Amino acid sequence: MTSVIEPTPSGERLCRRTGRILDSLQRSDKNRDVHTTSATEQLLRGVGLRVTRPRVAVLDAVYAHPHADTDSIIGAVRIDIGEVSHQAVYDVLRALTTAGLVRRIEPAGSLARYESRVADNHHHVVCRACGSIADVDCAVGDTPCLTASDDHGYSIDEAEVIYWGRCPDCSAEEVS
Repeated sequence: MTSVIEPTPSGERLCRRTGRILDSLQRSDKNRDVHTTSATEQLLRGVGLRVTRPRVAVLDAVYAHPHADTDSIIGAVRIDIGEVSHQAVYDVLRALTTAGLVRRIEPAGSLARYESRVADNHHHVVCRACGSIADVDCAVGDTPCLTASDDHGYSIDEAEVIYWGRCPDCSAEEVS
């Protein structure tokens, strides 16, 4: 079950699944450097997960390396806490995803990637050449692709849009 994030009347973001205000806990790219272990511990406890060294290290790695694949996260965790098994990291990623603390994305033809930006609805742009991924905020105004013409009886709570192209570095190489 994924968490549904809703704005409160005061503009904060409320996680409907846990009932917690996320603005005070959620870290963005702009303030990632002020992150502390106690904030990670707060996030884990806030969704009912025990605080363990692997969970703290994996969550910290996801925040430090947006859109990282599992092998990259394993490498970052091993730098942080030493030896840890692949299975332990997979298990932690599954628990963090289930709890709504991280989001798993899997663009076509790509390995699963993980990100910490879960408190909003956003999309991704993927480079066809190098595979780099960047966040794209939702378009403002009329967005017909986000409204299903026929929901077939489903209660739709999310739409996934992935843009494809070439990143600035790969575009520059192509011109050269």
